Amino acid sequence: MDANVLRYSAFTTDPAGGNPAGVVLDARSLSDADMQRIAADVGYSETAFLSPREDGTFDARYFSPLTEVPFCGHATIAASVAHAVTYGAGEKVLHTRAGRVRVDVDGQSRATLTSVEPRVAALADDDLDRLLAALRWRRDDLNPALPPAVAYAGAWHPVIATATRDRLARLDYDFDALADLMARCGWTTVNLIWREDGQTFHARNPFPPGGVVEDPATGAAAAALGAYLDSRDALPAQRRLLVRQGDDLGRPSRIEVAVPADLREGVRVRGRAVKIESV
Repeated sequence: MDANVLRYSAFTTDPAGGNPAGVVLDARSLSDADMQRIAADVGYSETAFLSPREDGTFDARYFSPLTEVPFCGHATIAASVAHAVTYGAGEKVLHTRAGRVRVDVDGQSRATLTSVEPRVAALADDDLDRLLAALRWRRDDLNPALPPAVAYAGAWHPVIATATRDRLARLDYDFDALADLMARCGWTTVNLIWREDGQTFHARNPFPPGGVVEDPATGAAAAALGAYLDSRDALPAQRRLLVRQGDDLGRPSRIEVAVPADLREGVRVRGRAVKIESV
């Protein structure tokens, strides 16, 4: 079955930057197989499928070219801005496989999502060893002030902080080994980070479970990072940070994160999105 697929890039104002996402604003007539086929045809890391409910909220599904994921931040930003362009700005409530997500869209193609309640868990030593081996990293590449952990704000992501920007820039990992490990552990992306200053982080996110070498902007991982930093008492005083992602891919993305004092309220992730006029 055919569907009207829009294409937007999230966390940027430049169609050549950010993270592209496919968007279907009304997927009520589509089966799971239809959505998976469309996502594979689109070829972006994620395609978001919205299905309006009678109460004005939406069911939201997210498919990579290979599989469905429970939640995707950049596709949420893209879909919410795309919907606002057609139907007007304001608040939207999405029912995702991860839970209820609220999105506020202003009149300037800027959206703020509020994640489900985040969680942070320990990363087992054996899993860390396997992860570093797949990444071809060593333990002395890591930043001891930000020890590895696994964080969740709709999807699970190991958070691995490197001590240098140079180590982050040299990403050359074993795709199959990392894919196998992530499938076994239930991880969506790996959030590799370097702290530039108190408020600014650089990130890279391998995404082999979706058939994608690297995601140029990962809103769910940015939300999870906010929760991780809170758990380490490593947030700046104002509890806000900027995540720079995609620079090493030539698709710069800027993700704003705000972490409430009560994490039960969810982490807020904000960014702009722009339509990609041609493919």
